[in-house]
Amino acid sequence: MNLERIIEEFHQGHSLNAYEVFGAHFVDEGVRFTVYAPHAENVWVVGSFTNWDENQILMERMNFQGVWTITVPSLSEWEVYKYKIQTRTGNILYKADPFAFYSETRPNTASKLVNLSKLSWTDEKWLNNRSLNFDKPMNIYELYVGGWKRNGEHPYSYDMLADELIPYIKENGYTHIELMPLSEYPFDGSWGYQVSGYYSLTSRYGNPKEFNRFVDRCHAAGIGIIIDMVPVHFVKDDFGLRYFDGEALYEYPNEYDANSEWGTMNFNLWNEEVRSFLMSSAAFWVNMYHMDGIRIDAVSNLIYWAGNRDRGTNDGAIYFVKRLNYYMHKEFPTVMMIAEDSSDFPNVTAPTEKDGLGFDYKWDLGWMNDTLKYYGTDPIYRYYDHHKLTFSMAYFYSEKFLMPFSHDENVHGKHTVIDRMWGDYDAKFAQAKNLYAYMYAHPGKKLNFMGNELGSFREFDETRQIDWELLQYPKHYSFNLFIKKLNELYLSHACLYEGDYNYDGFKWIDADNNVQSVYSFYRNSKDEYLVCVLNLSNTTYENFELEMPQSGYYKEILNSDDQIYGGNGMVHPRAIRTSKKTGKNLLKMNLAPFAAVWFVAKKNRGKK
Repeated sequence: MNLERIIEEFHQGHSLNAYEVFGAHFVDEGVRFTVYAPHAENVWVVGSFTNWDENQILMERMNFQGVWTITVPSLSEWEVYKYKIQTRTGNILYKADPFAFYSETRPNTASKLVNLSKLSWTDEKWLNNRSLNFDKPMNIYELYVGGWKRNGEHPYSYDMLADELIPYIKENGYTHIELMPLSEYPFDGSWGYQVSGYYSLTSRYGNPKEFNRFVDRCHAAGIGIIIDMVPVHFVKDDFGLRYFDGEALYEYPNEYDANSEWGTMNFNLWNEEVRSFLMSSAAFWVNMYHMDGIRIDAVSNLIYWAGNRDRGTNDGAIYFVKRLNYYMHKEFPTVMMIAEDSSDFPNVTAPTEKDGLGFDYKWDLGWMNDTLKYYGTDPIYRYYDHHKLTFSMAYFYSEKFLMPFSHDENVHGKHTVIDRMWGDYDAKFAQAKNLYAYMYAHPGKKLNFMGNELGSFREFDETRQIDWELLQYPKHYSFNLFIKKLNELYLSHACLYEGDYNYDGFKWIDADNNVQSVYSFYRNSKDEYLVCVLNLSNTTYENFELEMPQSGYYKEILNSDDQIYGGNGMVHPRAIRTSKKTGKNLLKMNLAPFAAVWFVAKKNRGKK
């Protein structure tokens, strides 16, 4: 390792491995502490091993650009420390290490020594075989670790989570887990999105070695792990990055740009060292914890100043995003970079070489908003909103979209996904099944927040586990069976994922039936057609006819009105044969109110 080269790249804004120098590292001579504090007059290491101020250890300047270092002999793992910084005005600050690899549990704020070279992995085969999944199924289960299951008043540890979550994910047909932020944070109510330690695994659920085991066991079971990263803003707490050495360092120098709408501080993404700090953090989670994807939070707040389109684009932040994605793809070509972006800024998933932002996927928040508004509308008025379910395919191929029903749709008084459906209790369940059948048949990878699969009516609460007791009630139990069936069918039918981003992978059958509020389309693979019919009215349609992509038999593989899923049983137990009328291959079916029906047909080679 060339320390000088890494530090030079850090100052230039091109470092992916600054964590190899900065922070606290176990070396032959002891523990080497290195910190960036260019405005400091003096920096000391203090901690349990110095009895804090009593035997403080003065650090040495490593260069003229603000890097300080010292090696302290005879230290042990789990000892706690901070940097004591004398500012240019003579004030004394006590700061946690920006590159700390572990920290005390809140409300305590000191950094902790941990030797990450002791992490042990057995997932080489998984890492060698993973891909960006463009032509593979990707069904993501979004998880808040502290709220999936709890042991009394306490959240599950990483080890306990592995014991129960991994079999649950496999049995329910998910391919990936997306973890809401696990970088250290002081306030539980932020759910991890107000970060204090960008390299420090939160101590709430265990230590780095336990998280290492969790990820390794997930990979052994064939489950990918995506983690959320928040490079927009950081906490204001005195022990953190804010005015780290007495002056603006990680934040913008002016108060207007420095302060965010969330009561936090915005990163100054025009600063080269800040760019290196954040890029290295993304690489750290991939290198050290074997993450398979990084989801970047609040990308619109990177693209535009404070997310405000009227203020114009933040070109420094855009340049940072492009550089981040360029270097991450160069260093980790099979690691997914995912944008949570609510803007319509173009080319978010175009390569940086083509002047795009360079993400692999973008959350389709426009689809999510339009879809939930439509399903919440009284069927009497859906005639006027018919376009809300067809508009997404007008722009879908402009980006590589991922279809999300995330935690954001289950908080802040918005109601949960099922509770946003129109109507009474029974109508909500019927339409929620329809909604998910539509989601899974729509092109694009899938993401659902924990609890969606239970039909939960209670919004997300970080202090509680999800409502497992709902499964004792028939409506919720049958709804959960329906979601499991969707996941099973999604994984077993290549037409639902192979051609997600190919124009010929999706075709409307009838996109314009706003009078009856029935939508129909098919997904297409080399071997089969999968036809999706959605009745979004509360009317029964008997002998309903639709044109099919080919003649022959069509077998029903999913019907949300099946009694096993809590419906009334208007199903098609036998395959239905098309009839020829005016040169069209017509299929006659019955549609229950709010029913979603899937049919499949093997392709007729050389026949129409």
